[in-house]
Amino acid sequence: MATLDILVVAAHPDDAEISLGGTIAASIRQNMQVGVLDLTSGEPTPHGTLKVRAEETARATEVLGLSWRRNLGLPNRSLQATLDHRRQLAEVIREVKPRMLLVPYWQDVHPDHVAAAALCDEARFWAKLSRSDLSGNPWWTPVMLHYFSIHLRIHPSASIVMDISDVIETKMNAVKAYESQLITGRSPQFPTAIDDIRDRARYWGWTIGKAFGEPLVNREMIGIRSLSDLVHPG
Repeated sequence: MATLDILVVAAHPDDAEISLGGTIAASIRQNMQVGVLDLTSGEPTPHGTLKVRAEETARATEVLGLSWRRNLGLPNRSLQATLDHRRQLAEVIREVKPRMLLVPYWQDVHPDHVAAAALCDEARFWAKLSRSDLSGNPWWTPVMLHYFSIHLRIHPSASIVMDISDVIETKMNAVKAYESQLITGRSPQFPTAIDDIRDRARYWGWTIGKAFGEPLVNREMIGIRSLSDLVHPG
């Protein structure tokens, strides 16, 4: 297995697309190796089934152009940062050796998202342990950024906003693949769930003077070699 540049960890299928679909698509266009690890099936939901959700995930994966995606099969609605779950995630990290982890924000009303954030913190640490019975060789991911969920109506500050203007339609097409979650049974009146996702991307684009963006939060310092690394052309 080749090393991934970016591993996105999501509590449920559709979380990655809703929060980071543009970042994933843009990174793939930049020839980065990107993978998505869904921790649970996301089911049951009011209009979904395991089969439907798997089919939707496959369509979204194709739209984004992902070459690596896996589901860890942990329990939906009961996700916990247990030692067993930590082990399973740490072993995936050791397998794919990501240079960067993109993981859920630690504050949310959805317990699975909160648990996923804690689990990522713990598994990242465990993955580097040299004297352990974990499969694979020790690996430390140097950068871990958090993406925002959609369940808590707060406005946390972003550390980084990714310009996704060139791939906004790719993001939205990937999001729309999850019809059972975002379209079926929902009101067709404006603003729809799809409208909300696009409008949030428009807002974050506005914050950096671009058409569309996706926010990320960093809790650690990021080292740079030159201030030119922070200069955005255009």
